[in-house]
Amino acid sequence: MSETQPPVPPGPRRRKGRPILTALVVLALPPFGAVLIHRFVPVPYTLLMIREGLAGNGLDYRWKPLRDISPNLVASAIAAEDARFCSHGGFDFEAIEKALKDNEQGRRIRGGSTISQQTAKNVFLWPGRDWVRKGLEAGYTVLIETGWGKRRIMEVYLNVAEMGPGVYGAEAAARHWFGKSAADLTPREAARLAAILPSPRRYDAGTPGPYVRRRASRIQASARVVRNEGLAACVL
Repeated sequence: MSETQPPVPPGPRRRKGRPILTALVVLALPPFGAVLIHRFVPVPYTLLMIREGLAGNGLDYRWKPLRDISPNLVASAIAAEDARFCSHGGFDFEAIEKALKDNEQGRRIRGGSTISQQTAKNVFLWPGRDWVRKGLEAGYTVLIETGWGKRRIMEVYLNVAEMGPGVYGAEAAARHWFGKSAADLTPREAARLAAILPSPRRYDAGTPGPYVRRRASRIQASARVVRNEGLAACVL
């Protein structure tokens, strides 16, 4: 009679896969955890704020919920930075394609980053431009689009974006440039804040020069279109 054979233990290949899976889970936990926390908790500081503050460049940052920020600034931000904010899933491929074509033709461009991408970069990543950071930015963009939704993304964006030298967010910027709360920004003032977003340390929203005045005028007109055509409906 043949004896019953004992069960064969798991092979080495199966055992080797477990540490890899565990490592992947451990690496994924911090991003998921950070995104989950900031779905509900205000962002305390960003790496850019810390770096510039330590360098002696000032740090004025005052978190405000979206309900306390003028809808004029929401419309102006969408008009200036991301006209398809409410309709894309985090990436505006039309804008990216246009940016690449303009770059090939040697035109001056600002890139195709959406408000969602800028928020992911500002909150979770370090300042700079490299492929590693760009890849992480894409991952975080997917996470916040999935876990936060448009309204929360806009709220965080308007609170952490640099809007002046050492000035971060709508409330600090409104008080710095206009001596009022972000809730009371007029369409003209909101357009001026949006106009300096590309280079907030270079331009002045309070007493703007010709370039900012012209750009703000275009943004203010575009913001009316945003409101009239419901392009900010996912936020307002």
